[in-house]
Amino acid sequence: MTPRACLFDVFGTLTDWRSGIAKAVEDVLGWRVADPHRFADLWRAEYQPGMERVRAGGRDYASLDVLHLENLDRVLEAEHVVAEEQERHALNAAWSALPAWPDTGDVLAQIRRAVPCAPCSNGSIAMMIGIARANGLVWDAILGAELARNYKPQPEVYRASAAALGLEPGEVMMVAAHNDDLAAAREAGLMTGFFPRPTEHGPGQTRDLEPTDDWDIAEPDLATLASRISG
Repeated sequence: MTPRACLFDVFGTLTDWRSGIAKAVEDVLGWRVADPHRFADLWRAEYQPGMERVRAGGRDYASLDVLHLENLDRVLEAEHVVAEEQERHALNAAWSALPAWPDTGDVLAQIRRAVPCAPCSNGSIAMMIGIARANGLVWDAILGAELARNYKPQPEVYRASAAALGLEPGEVMMVAAHNDDLAAAREAGLMTGFFPRPTEHGPGQTRDLEPTDDWDIAEPDLATLASRISG
């Protein structure tokens, strides 16, 4: 089946969050952090626990911008790193200016010529706008967590994104480099497209190197996946 629209994961699938955050840590904190990539990993490790408090109903919806700043403070405290207020906000702003992987811009444009495309990310609308402008990406809409007031992998995030496009879930393909994201999208009724980003978590990455299920499309790279969608 050919999708009538595509939704995309953004962190890791289309952007290199680890390198982007490590560079921001190096630029802002300098000598105070010996290993910026380790710091980026520690910050990212707080990502799921922060969202889980919302998903479990332990707190009202708060944007990922808010959660990231709270998570940053946890890491700074755990690592005994002192940062000024403006430094904390400068670091947090790096999530809204993450570098896209080299193939993202051209391939996304190729898919958009065939079908409407939108992010279905846990990032806020403001974050998605920032990333798009930083990398020259063009979307037909910005969808995802803020629209649904919840976080993936909750099914309403995927379904609300499909509905916003005026489509049924089964008419929309979720594209991601993460098997768990696609498993949740399939459970919500969406089509699924997988390709790996084998260095998202650094040179020692061990997960999401290959498809773990029979996704509707599974290809070795984004360009090949795009050719399957756009014909």
